[in-house]
Amino acid sequence: MSKDFILPDIGEGIVECEIVEWLVAEGDEVKEDQPVVEVMTDKAMVEIPAKDDGIVEKLYYQKGDIAKVHEPLFAIKPADGSSDEAPAKESEPSKKEEPKTEEKQTSSNGDTTDFILPDIGEGIVECEIVEWLVSEGDEVKEDQPVVEVMTDKATVEIPAKDDGTVVKLYHKKGDIAEVHKPLFALKPVGGVQSLGSNAPQSHVDPDAKTSPSDSKAEAEPPAKARQGKAIASPAVRRLARESDINIAEVPGSGKKGRVLKKDIEAFKSGEQKSAAPSDSQQSQKAAATSGGTRTEAIRGVKAAMAKQMMKSVSTIPHFTYADEFDVTDLIALREKLKEQYKEKGIRLTVMPFFIKALSLALKEFPVMNAQVNEDCTEITYFDDHNIGMAVDTKIGLLVPNVKQVQNKSIIDVANEVTRLTQASREGKLPQADMKGGTISISNIGVIGGTVATPIINKPEAAIVALGKVQELPRFDANGNVVARKIMTVSWSGDHRIIDGGTIARFNKLWQEYLEDPTSMLVNMV
Repeated sequence: MSKDFILPDIGEGIVECEIVEWLVAEGDEVKEDQPVVEVMTDKAMVEIPAKDDGIVEKLYYQKGDIAKVHEPLFAIKPADGSSDEAPAKESEPSKKEEPKTEEKQTSSNGDTTDFILPDIGEGIVECEIVEWLVSEGDEVKEDQPVVEVMTDKATVEIPAKDDGTVVKLYHKKGDIAEVHKPLFALKPVGGVQSLGSNAPQSHVDPDAKTSPSDSKAEAEPPAKARQGKAIASPAVRRLARESDINIAEVPGSGKKGRVLKKDIEAFKSGEQKSAAPSDSQQSQKAAATSGGTRTEAIRGVKAAMAKQMMKSVSTIPHFTYADEFDVTDLIALREKLKEQYKEKGIRLTVMPFFIKALSLALKEFPVMNAQVNEDCTEITYFDDHNIGMAVDTKIGLLVPNVKQVQNKSIIDVANEVTRLTQASREGKLPQADMKGGTISISNIGVIGGTVATPIINKPEAAIVALGKVQELPRFDANGNVVARKIMTVSWSGDHRIIDGGTIARFNKLWQEYLEDPTSMLVNMV
């Protein structure tokens, strides 16, 4: 007999995602851990793997459909022919002690039930309550945002799973809420049993799944007015942001006024006019017509970055040191080698040289690769040189890091730089690549800057910004004026453990490696 694969939590408080591509077809045989479907959230592309060997019997969604977390994604006939088991056990991440949590999700006190805070990201066990968007006694609708929470990576809105009345908020603004613990109590419309959607839907009849034709039949006309926030999937919200469109102004053609991708495209092309504003929106518009301003909430990666930078500048005493590097020989070497390695599928830029040279210098100055604890009573030195590099993406600034550079060749580093850059810009960067950094490089020069005052990526102790390469006149050893390729580098250091002399000597050694790149060879192991 077949059984349903339930879409598990996919991080960051996400309750739904868009089907980007099915990697299998009905009737295909799949193996355990084989990728079955690629889905998109507002943060990343995620591949969902099979949990068992078997044959795919039914795909419940088509490409472009919106799939909900904790609902059936596809049906599979296990290779051993086992009978249908509870889907929640088959599809959710393996957590040996969490069945009790599912009981809490459907447990009730009279006619109320607790909403359990779901997984909101890999490794995240708690979050801060930033803002309650409702009060006790308020009526809420399915998918309506109830609370905004902050993790160490992003700000996340948690939506209601059902229509109902908020009976109790278990936390106040600023409190820390724990994952898999009650967040608020709700009196659902029609009784407690209606809240089953908060838990994995093992009772869903796959044959009753809405087909594309059904979806069209249920579609409502574009909303003439929308109260509160727009209803849309993460992928649609992301498309709106990338198109510089205020999604609240887009008429939704989907059920309950949901904004679909085609609505964004139509709005962008001018085929649709803005949805009529609500009373509150009208009053805001009337108050803001003069001056032509627009206000947006700071959320997601940008909000996380803002919080991280505030923590850094308020707790770390920064000081800046800058110097000029003559990178003429380095660029010449790179130009000589890049075509040779391009034929081997290796993209060789100057960044791998900067990263490897930095690692060599760190061996002589381990304090540059150290971190202090919160109250600055201990300092930890790291053997691994996990060197971060800032990448400018559509969702904000990301800083993945190349792990264990001290054990890698320049070609190894080049391959990692290419992988991390592509993954960042495609929204497919694993969380593991963002964690564990020990020192960072920000390449402002690719945009055009020369000098910067970079903010340290806490808890690291130092960061360097690379300026653009300029061809400038310089005197050679014989006093002749020659054209040289000059780059300004700007350091920010944690003055609690790094003094000016240390960073100057460290920078000088790094400079020597880069100005005479062949000198790196004798220092590599």
